[in-house]
Amino acid sequence: MEPFVAVTIPMLGDARLKNWAKVVERVDESKASGWAYEGAFIATGGVQDVPVGSVVLLYGEKGSRGNPRPLAEVLTVNADGTLSKHASASGQAWARTLRDDVAELLGNDDPLVLLSWSPELMRYEDEALLSELRRRKTDGEENA
Repeated sequence: MEPFVAVTIPMLGDARLKNWAKVVERVDESKASGWAYEGAFIATGGVQDVPVGSVVLLYGEKGSRGNPRPLAEVLTVNADGTLSKHASASGQAWARTLRDDVAELLGNDDPLVLLSWSPELMRYEDEALLSELRRRKTDGEENA
């Protein structure tokens, strides 16, 4: 079972128009509309408890009620309670534009799940832990 983390789910677009978020569990690749994305809806504009590594699809509209413009973003949930943006689209073809990206994210069978501190870390020597911290700091600087 994946651990849950509290994440602030942003609201996309104009609050007066349609907006929603969904934790996507599966993509029906035979569909090119928003119905291709299967999963549980979650509320936008506040904190939600979401499984670490989840793929979240945000949808919102901006413009006028008579002529709304769709916006969509694909995010993943990190162990530290942050979100990473992977793709975005706008316009009437947003669902098909993002479908393959979402399917690829869901198809990753080996997601990196960061664990919190546990007593098992006591088995490692101090130097081994310090070496790993240095390596992560170096990798983080290169990726920044």
